[in-house]
Amino acid sequence: MKTVSQKLMNSALLAALLVLAACGSKEGGGQQPAAAAPPPPEVDVITVATSSVVLTQDLPGRLEAFKTSQVRARVEGIVLKRLFAEGSDVTAGETLFHIDPRTYQAAYDSAKADAGVARQTIERYKPLLEAKVLSQQDYDLAAAKLKQAESALSKAQIDLENTHVPAPISGRVGHAQVTEGALVGRGDATLMATIEQVDPIYANFTESGEDWVRLQQALKSGKLKPATASVEMVRDDGSIYPLSGKLLFSDLAVDPGTGSVAMRAEFSNPKKDLLPGMFARIRFSEGSVDDTIKVPQRAVQTSAQGQFVMVVDADSKVAPRPVKTGDMAGTDFVITDGLKPGDQVIVNGLQKARPGSPVKPVQWNPAASLPASSALATPDKK
Repeated sequence: MKTVSQKLMNSALLAALLVLAACGSKEGGGQQPAAAAPPPPEVDVITVATSSVVLTQDLPGRLEAFKTSQVRARVEGIVLKRLFAEGSDVTAGETLFHIDPRTYQAAYDSAKADAGVARQTIERYKPLLEAKVLSQQDYDLAAAKLKQAESALSKAQIDLENTHVPAPISGRVGHAQVTEGALVGRGDATLMATIEQVDPIYANFTESGEDWVRLQQALKSGKLKPATASVEMVRDDGSIYPLSGKLLFSDLAVDPGTGSVAMRAEFSNPKKDLLPGMFARIRFSEGSVDDTIKVPQRAVQTSAQGQFVMVVDADSKVAPRPVKTGDMAGTDFVITDGLKPGDQVIVNGLQKARPGSPVKPVQWNPAASLPASSALATPDKK
């Protein structure tokens, strides 16, 4: 039989083996290795470089029809029929309204008959005058009556033709101002409809007198080079109208009431999606300047301390950089201070770019990040 001391030794040995087995299982792979650190987030950056840029200014404006013509009644009468669809395109000379012609037809027939009689009379008088059977005075009186009859016939013909009211110009006709059965032309030339030609279309806008003087001085001093006369239209949603316009003129005087200079541009409008009265911002080119730094508007942020951008430093870490902005170059800010060529400015991914954190810079591709038909909105320059 085993003694008590032997049983205690066996129990202690079993316990030691269990402990060793447990330690061996942990060392054999039971413990998971520490998780690897995540890679730094990617941010879109632009590499700052100097270039020649065209400085622009966004100016408020309104669209105006290229031509506007009022369709008015030229004779008195009852409107028998409207011959156009409201809001449709019409061509010059196309009949829009038909006025009751019966009175004018009778007047024309009577004037035509009177003219025929007067013409026959003068034909009979010619040989009598040559034979000295008829006096010169009687012949002259008959000739005068012929001229009066022909004049009356001409007027009657014009009145009869005016019962067909034509379109004075080609364009888009608005709603009818009169209905069928209405009496028009009594006492005045009744307005019946309005036609507007909207292709091309005008854009009227203004520039402050101070800005205009500043621009002229910069051009004369050589700080700015003259830019082209082309302009762009920025719609309410911030998109750029696909067809550029041309600057037609600017007033040579400042309006004393507003302190601004009136300007006008012309835009093609083949689809007629630009309508008179629409508000639009006109992007006007002031001039070009060399050796200038510009960054996208989205890269510039504002704080209580002023404007700044986020840059990627030599250690691939994010750092804020105070900057000063000047004029606009399209949708970009011109940077007058704070950046130098070679700096990497973050454009997209700013929510992941915390100061001091590592990032992976990737060159920004604007075409891949914006739809082809859209553009960033640019605030009006103060």
